[in-house]
Amino acid sequence: MRKLAALFALLAGPALATGLEIEVAGDGANGTVVIDLADDVAPGHVARIAELARSGAYDGVVFHRVIDGFMAQTGDVKHGREGGDLSRAGTGGSDGANLKAEFSDLDFERGVVGMARSRSVDSANSQFFIMFAPAPHLNGMYTVVGKVTSGMEVIDAITRGDGANGAFVTASPDVMKKVTVTD
Repeated sequence: MRKLAALFALLAGPALATGLEIEVAGDGANGTVVIDLADDVAPGHVARIAELARSGAYDGVVFHRVIDGFMAQTGDVKHGREGGDLSRAGTGGSDGANLKAEFSDLDFERGVVGMARSRSVDSANSQFFIMFAPAPHLNGMYTVVGKVTSGMEVIDAITRGDGANGAFVTASPDVMKKVTVTD
């Protein structure tokens, strides 16, 4: 019986993540953020996030775009590394192919985590953002991948960026020191 259960588990594929723990550090924010991932809503996006987190790709990645009253963006595993040249932060992704959109009827409210993308709806890759406040104009336009369940005060303390539209953090950005998948 045990062999049969193991076979079914193997055939079902790798287990998806149920959450993330992100250790954030910097001049603005310090502490742990816990996110429940919506693998039932966006299984492809959650699988990518879990894969990158498990491999350590998110460790040491900065919050490169932070717009007060809107959101904090991170996850550029190619150009967004702490201590590196951040002039291209926000333009990179992982080595994996871009993901097909997995839109839902979930609202972008405070604490919701969404996948960043370019103008193409099927261009999400590794970057994600966490909402400071509701943004109904994003509903149905970006993929929701989860929600902060603990540590929103850490997100609120993340150093804001400079400039109007992009709000890129150029000096001392806060960083995801360690990202751990919780099953």
